[in-house]
Amino acid sequence: MASSILPDLQERGLIADMANREELERLLAPGAAPVTLYVGFDPTADSLHLGHLIGLLILRRFQQAGHRPIAVAGGATGMIGDPSGKSAERNLLSPEILEANIAGIQGQLRRLLDFDSKTNPALRLNNADWVRPVGILNFLRDIGKHFSVNALLAKDSVKSRLGSESGISFTEFSYSLLQAFDFLHLYEKHGCLLQAGGADQWGNITAGIDLIRRKHEKVACGLTTPLLTKTDGTKFGKTEGGAVWLSPEKTGVYRFYQFLIQVEDAQVIQLLKFFTFLPMEDIIALEAQHLAAPERRDAHRKLALELTRLVHGETATADAIRASEILFGGSLEGITEAQFDEVIAEVPNSTQPRSLLGQPGATLIELLVATKLSPSKGQARKDIEAGGVYLNNVRAADTKLIVGPEQLLFGKFVLLRKGKRNYALIRFEG
Repeated sequence: MASSILPDLQERGLIADMANREELERLLAPGAAPVTLYVGFDPTADSLHLGHLIGLLILRRFQQAGHRPIAVAGGATGMIGDPSGKSAERNLLSPEILEANIAGIQGQLRRLLDFDSKTNPALRLNNADWVRPVGILNFLRDIGKHFSVNALLAKDSVKSRLGSESGISFTEFSYSLLQAFDFLHLYEKHGCLLQAGGADQWGNITAGIDLIRRKHEKVACGLTTPLLTKTDGTKFGKTEGGAVWLSPEKTGVYRFYQFLIQVEDAQVIQLLKFFTFLPMEDIIALEAQHLAAPERRDAHRKLALELTRLVHGETATADAIRASEILFGGSLEGITEAQFDEVIAEVPNSTQPRSLLGQPGATLIELLVATKLSPSKGQARKDIEAGGVYLNNVRAADTKLIVGPEQLLFGKFVLLRKGKRNYALIRFEG
């Protein structure tokens, strides 16, 4: 028997809407048999990003409650492109790129879902396996005949594009039918009765529910989660440099951790509810601490710790925390060059010739001026005398100090700091 999960999802604010609510509540009632559900992911890149995590964690929550999750990679639908939430036509990807992208996300799925459980193992499927063998005439006859064009035109994802300058191609117009076919296939082959997805997937989900009803007179269900945006309305998980990826090769663990540390105060409690498995009483306690002393950032640190650990594991998270301490004046002792490289990516940097080391041009005063940490030599001297200058995060009190090779980190770097958070990195080359 599976445990009831709806109350927890509702308390966390994770339910935007439910299709066939009464049936879903019956299926997920305490003591009911386990349910098979699925969430689909179109592999438009070789990594998932933070925007995918709510859906992935929905699968994880259901699995932990005793249900059976299916993660569907859209090797077929990814070739079409989902128009939901898009204002223009997507670029079409080749089968080879899609296959490479699917291979790239396998490890991320395995970290978050248990595919080896003896009771309710997760499944990882590719919809290309059942879509490709179906010919166009068979698809139109067996699937297309069950859809009214009027109903498809009424879907928000289609209506918004019809009214736009770019319009919508027949390719993307047909996406809803393909996703409905997925749901039908998963029902027939795996007994899947529930599809979950973001709120922008409502039309696609209900298309599948209607298809199952028409083909089998069976009531299937849908569950959508809220679309997560920042307070300014932009997508959560986006930075100036693009998406925040789950792959450490695309977004380093330190940057992933720092992104979470720096989320908006107004959003951090919601993110704790959505992205962590902390008991609600713990989140309520963190909310009280946050409201009483937001400057301590206890809720932010807990969010960053829990989510980085979930996505990247204990060791990588510990490294990210260790690296983050450097920018708060922590000791550099024992830090690896890889950790240091992630930190310095956030710090203004410049290059000086190695021949300068040990020479008059490498005095601490000269370097403070060269890096613009101090506006003049006179001010640099005052900054040092006031105890506000640090060399490699150690206070430097000698106004006559000349930086030599012995001060280099990893044989090439010097890290300067003035005050609490004004950093500059010098790389000595040549």
